Amino acid sequence: MPVRRHHVLLVAWTVLWFLLVEPSGGVSWHYLRQGEQLLFDQQPGGGLSLYAHHPELQIGPVSLAAAGLFGPLPEHVGQVLAEATMSALGLVMLVLVGRTAAWYYLGTGTNHRRLQQRLLVAGLAFIPMWVEVSVRFAHLDDVLALFFTTLAAYALSRGRATAVGVYLALAVDSKPWALSFVPLILALPRPQWRRAALWLCALVAVAWLPFYLGTDGSFAAARFTIPNQAASSLRWLGVSDPATPWWDRPAQAALGLGLGTAAVLRGRWPAVVLLGANARILFDPSVYTYYTASILLGTLLWDAVGQKRLVPWWSWIALAALYGGTLVIPSDSVCGLVRLAFVVLSTAYVLLRPTKRPRGRRSGTRGGGTRGVTRSGTRGPEPGRRPTGARRVPAGTRG
Repeated sequence: MPVRRHHVLLVAWTVLWFLLVEPSGGVSWHYLRQGEQLLFDQQPGGGLSLYAHHPELQIGPVSLAAAGLFGPLPEHVGQVLAEATMSALGLVMLVLVGRTAAWYYLGTGTNHRRLQQRLLVAGLAFIPMWVEVSVRFAHLDDVLALFFTTLAAYALSRGRATAVGVYLALAVDSKPWALSFVPLILALPRPQWRRAALWLCALVAVAWLPFYLGTDGSFAAARFTIPNQAASSLRWLGVSDPATPWWDRPAQAALGLGLGTAAVLRGRWPAVVLLGANARILFDPSVYTYYTASILLGTLLWDAVGQKRLVPWWSWIALAALYGGTLVIPSDSVCGLVRLAFVVLSTAYVLLRPTKRPRGRRSGTRGGGTRGVTRSGTRGPEPGRRPTGARRVPAGTRG
């Protein structure tokens, strides 16, 4: 991938935020270290009984395996190196989103210079929240779930069904709440659904079933509760339980899957990540700032791929409302109302607002697929083939 000017600016912006946040970073890194040691070092209460004895470790096995890569290093060195690696993954994700948008609009006459500008402006909002999850909290599991989801979106734009299923499985194996992003599979051409779904189910089963088949107590991890904080959206929905209600996580997953499916049926698969993240913060009893990173990835995909406005308003609205609001609004109740308002308004916008489909779109799927129906009613090109008569995009102008 050639380096563009906007890439250089985003790298500098990331380094600046990394240097600002790193001295107080690594808040939750000890959970990753503890989990990977319990899983791999044959400690009591570890191994395949890990989740039975430590339900508080809401971390997928892929994330624990990745954390093990930093285990042999001295504790502080491993933490800083992990934070730097996770920060770099955020930059890779920005490049992937730009490539996803370029493939999505290939052959439509899109001005790719404007796309680069849009990605830069949205990236300036994305990076502070990415550093929040990758450096301040060092949540490798959330980082990997979002990274693999971004890879799935890129594979979707290229019409690669197997890769979509594999990457979504790795996202779920990193952090279970990534299940809300599975409707991306439905954006593939219908004949490819089965292949992607089989890969997804097989890899999720390989990662999780060993923990549940051998130890019945592993189901305790699914029932683990956290305090219902005063600033959560749940309070405004009338839920006053002191901790996570029994129905909360199933409702969270069902809402995310339902909204994502609705987005695909509406021809708006770039909204799937935003809608899944919205479902998460709507029903989650906690209000940790690192949750907002998933929202910012969703707005980034929507601003770069789902619409063609030069100014990526939703990325900056999300940053101001969900992160800036926590800094300037003293009332927990008002913060909860702001969160609820963002979820309702952004969900209604991406699902209901009329959008124009690009003429001659080549990218791959239901509502924009690798082999879709053009405005004239004829079949679009096969995956990987440039449309006849389409303008060739110079190598130096893609996002």
